[in-house]
Amino acid sequence: MIPIFLENEVSAHSTYEEEENLVNRLMVFRLGVDLSMTMLMVVAMAYQVTGNMIHELVGTSLLGLFILHNIFNRKWYKTIFKGKYNARRILGVIVNFLFLISVAVILISSAPISADVFPFLTSSNDMTWRQIHVLTSYWGFIFMAVHIGLSWGMIINAVRNMAGITQESRIRTLVLRVLAVLIVVYGVQTSLERDMGYKLTIYNPFGWGFDDSAMRFLIDYLSIMGIYISGTHYALKFVQNQKSRKLT
Repeated sequence: MIPIFLENEVSAHSTYEEEENLVNRLMVFRLGVDLSMTMLMVVAMAYQVTGNMIHELVGTSLLGLFILHNIFNRKWYKTIFKGKYNARRILGVIVNFLFLISVAVILISSAPISADVFPFLTSSNDMTWRQIHVLTSYWGFIFMAVHIGLSWGMIINAVRNMAGITQESRIRTLVLRVLAVLIVVYGVQTSLERDMGYKLTIYNPFGWGFDDSAMRFLIDYLSIMGIYISGTHYALKFVQNQKSRKLT
């Protein structure tokens, strides 16, 4: 039996643990939604690998996850006109809105070219809508990667908290940075091989003729994302470190 003078302390401790567990579960769920969005976005890019039906089903799932993601982050919209703006915040707002606009255009342009999920919405201007859809998809892919890079520090901290990692490790930091460099190097090479520059500016109705396995495509496009995630994250860290040195 718990002594009377300890009952309140035990009750408060239990409540704190329950709240902490709830926060952790919500964080895991939100990270799961964001990770699912990222993976499905990559799968959606693999049209020639998956075929049209899977592509449209993945796109429909992305719509649901995107809406859920914005519900979770609805408070961000309320803070847009509040507080002071620095370079990082300006960049964040610009990238977020470009990503939002690109997703909206992708979704709007997908309806008129749907052949399986929404065939009753098919438009006679199929080629025009397809061109808009494809070009915007590649830009949306880049904006999503930069968007993730802007939040990468918070994602890492959330993962550390959930994993119970409280101490810094030079070896772990070194390994992660070497891994990031390798991903970026491979991503740059892959970007050149896959003509990403042309895909962002030129529409090819006949496809780009890259013979892929599903795994090869996944690895390549995740590495391309890694360029923009790592580049954005470490650029922000560099700017922050420079500001800290000026203050000291």
